[in-house]
Amino acid sequence: MKTNNFLGRDWIDAELDYSKEEWETFIDAAGELKRRHTFGEDQTLLLKNKTLFTMFFNQSLRTRSTFAAGIQQLGGFHVDLEPGKTYTPARDGYDIPYKTERIADVARMLNRVGDAIAIRMYGPPAYWIYGFANATIKEFAQFAEIPIINMECDKYHPTQALADMLTIKEKFGTFKGVKLTMSWAYSGSIEKPRAVPQSVVLAACKMGMDVTLAHPAGFDLDPEVIRKCNEFSDTINGSFKIVNDFEEGFKGADIVYPKSWGSVLCFNYVDEKGKTVKEQNHEEAEKLNVEAKGWMTTAKQMSLTDKNAVYMHCLPADRGQEVSDDVIDGPQSIVIDEAENRLHAHKAIMALIMGGRL
Repeated sequence: MKTNNFLGRDWIDAELDYSKEEWETFIDAAGELKRRHTFGEDQTLLLKNKTLFTMFFNQSLRTRSTFAAGIQQLGGFHVDLEPGKTYTPARDGYDIPYKTERIADVARMLNRVGDAIAIRMYGPPAYWIYGFANATIKEFAQFAEIPIINMECDKYHPTQALADMLTIKEKFGTFKGVKLTMSWAYSGSIEKPRAVPQSVVLAACKMGMDVTLAHPAGFDLDPEVIRKCNEFSDTINGSFKIVNDFEEGFKGADIVYPKSWGSVLCFNYVDEKGKTVKEQNHEEAEKLNVEAKGWMTTAKQMSLTDKNAVYMHCLPADRGQEVSDDVIDGPQSIVIDEAENRLHAHKAIMALIMGGRL
């Protein structure tokens, strides 16, 4: 496989900005890189002497480790620019003297000395303003010519979604006719972004799967995401539906992906001029969360699925809240395969947009 059609492109809203055929190329590339890794083939010429800068405004295990390992396996270098240990990049109006540095200056400088910038930001670093982190990452793209990679923001997690699609392709051999349920799950923490569920349903609909979104009332996803899911499904002849019943979402599913995310009350919302139009209410959000405490995946819940169904989760999972140990450690669980595939998916993204030729 030889291609450079993706050279220099950003991977920010990839579920929206890349076509189905382009997603298939990235999935195939990830599979090929995994094959080479399995057989111990040298991959260091793909991105020899290329430099990846990462910025994690939030904690990370899988994303941090796989991007760092991945760029080095491809022959490049990893530089972790941890906000707070460097001057924290800031948007106009959010400057703090001697603590922050304007994104325009950071992005233009890194553009001169590196080959890609990967960023994770959501929640408190984004002031719980829905869309703030996504806009921050896009501001880096505005001022840097090198590719920008979204390692999870408050709207999307496209690197996770690619690893998930690779995992599904491996397990089922196809996307057509495969029934995936993205379900909300209970957690003791209400402060979780919508990024994973939104990216997974978008990517699954784009690939033509039969997708069910299950969640209690009050845990709706972004209306624009729902609109695009319906659009993708109509175009590619898949299907998409929303249910508010936990058991209904699991019935007959080939894949269940029960994952906690914050309710609509967890976020602040601002208009195009930056004026707050709706403030978060964590007290009421906590009440909504407790009311749905029964949304935990157990063996009984899994018995509703297809006999060959698999359980997925992006990890970390809140054991005893989102899922029981016997499910996540059981024979239907593919969470470690899914986590491993982060390495190969991230390598595919870097190889294709940073200039590698497979």
